[in-house]
Amino acid sequence: MRILHTMLRVGDLDRSIGFYTQVLGMKLLSRKDYPDGKFTLAFVGFDERVDGTQVGDAEIELTHNWGVDHYELGNAYGHIALQVDDAYQACALVKQRGGKVTREAGPMKHGTTVIAFVEDPDGYKIEFIQKKSS
Repeated sequence: MRILHTMLRVGDLDRSIGFYTQVLGMKLLSRKDYPDGKFTLAFVGFDERVDGTQVGDAEIELTHNWGVDHYELGNAYGHIALQVDDAYQACALVKQRGGKVTREAGPMKHGTTVIAFVEDPDGYKIEFIQKKSS
C-alpha cells in the first residue's frame, strides 16, 4: 500500500489551483467536472501522471462542490507537510507570490528541525519541513 492523495474541499477551485500551482509550485495534473454530482475534482502535485496514472509522490485532490463557497475546517484537521530544501527561502517565495506565512521558518520549539507553516486560501495549514543537511 501507499498513500495516493489527500482530499481537501475548497470554496473557490480556481483560487485554490492558483495557490497550489503558482505559490507552492505544484502542477495541475487533472481536472474533471461531474455535472450529475455537481462537483469538480482537480489533482495537484509535484510529479507527473503517465496515461492518467499517478507516478511518484502523493497528490492533493481539490474537491469543489458546486454552490458551496466556504467550509468549516473543524478542530480535527492538522496539516499537510512538504519537505523543502530551505524553509527560510520557501517562506520568502510564498510571500513574494502573495501567499500567507503563519509561522516563520525556524527550529521547532522542542527540537532542532527547521519548520514553517503557510496557509492556503481556504485556511488549510501546510508545514514546510527543511531537509536535513547530510
